[in-house]
Amino acid sequence: MKILTNKKIKDLFSRILICILVFCVITAVIMTLVTKNAAIYIFLCSLCMAVAILIVCYEYFKEQHKIIEDAALQITEYISGNQNARIECDYEGELYRLFHEVNSLVSILNAHAENELRAKEFLKNTIADISHQLKTPLAALNIYNGILQGEAENLPTIQEFTDLSEQELDRIEMLVQNLLKITKLDAGTMVMEKAEENVSEMMASIERHFLFRVKKEEKKINLSGNDDITLLCDRNWLMEAISNIVKNSLDHTQRGKEIHIEWKQFASVVQVNIKDNGSGIHKEDLHHIFKRFYRSHFSKDTQGIGLGLPLAKAIIEAHNGTIEVDSELGIGTIFTINFLIPTKL
Repeated sequence: MKILTNKKIKDLFSRILICILVFCVITAVIMTLVTKNAAIYIFLCSLCMAVAILIVCYEYFKEQHKIIEDAALQITEYISGNQNARIECDYEGELYRLFHEVNSLVSILNAHAENELRAKEFLKNTIADISHQLKTPLAALNIYNGILQGEAENLPTIQEFTDLSEQELDRIEMLVQNLLKITKLDAGTMVMEKAEENVSEMMASIERHFLFRVKKEEKKINLSGNDDITLLCDRNWLMEAISNIVKNSLDHTQRGKEIHIEWKQFASVVQVNIKDNGSGIHKEDLHHIFKRFYRSHFSKDTQGIGLGLPLAKAIIEAHNGTIEVDSELGIGTIFTINFLIPTKL
């Protein structure tokens, strides 16, 4: 029987069998030697046997309970991040076979995790190398384009083409930078240096960053919020995320329109809202705008590269935040960002 391959179960049955055999021997002796009150003696013996069997069973199940508790503790340790956690399975039997399979599964998961980490590291290094290699030709193309612009001051057609090529070069440079950033986030190699930052100051810096474009396009950015609200974050990365969202709003807002950036604090979250009264987002696109390189069939925007919003989402989630979007065609769009305030215990 397979169940008897477990030494502990075999010992349990052996002890119970010994108790029964001892009871049988004592009963036989009583029936042979004692004629008066033999039934009472047999009853007492059977009671002692039952108590002995209960004690044996209790000890066995107590030990089994401890084994399972230790196994559960090791599984919890592994879930908590200890990749070296293993369940002891030095004996034979179905339970220890199960423990062995769990240990095998842990080893397989560790191997997959290591392979995935190596793949992400390889991807990060590859994109970093590509972006580094692109810097030199991009810089040269920008110089050549600048020379052409200088030589074409009195040639409107050539001037127009050099302006267009400058825009395309800027797009390529932005694409390379965003690819490098989002790959580092995916690989988990980007360290977030978090500190208490004033939200009002960060929003004011973002407004100054877009000041030239806003004036040129006759648009407006309005800021509103409490000057005392702070947030535990990496200032540069979080400003990058919100700037990408503001840029997206400016890209889809016509001349004379406005962008509203509002921040407020609740009991457990700091919330940032970025609202525009631009063209809005089609309802079929709402569930896809955070996908990389996603281009809407309904949008007239031909300048976007489809990485700004996915990068913003990745940065916000790295700050334990969430981002949601609500939009209506012809009315406008609002991005709602919530950052959980760490609980101080």
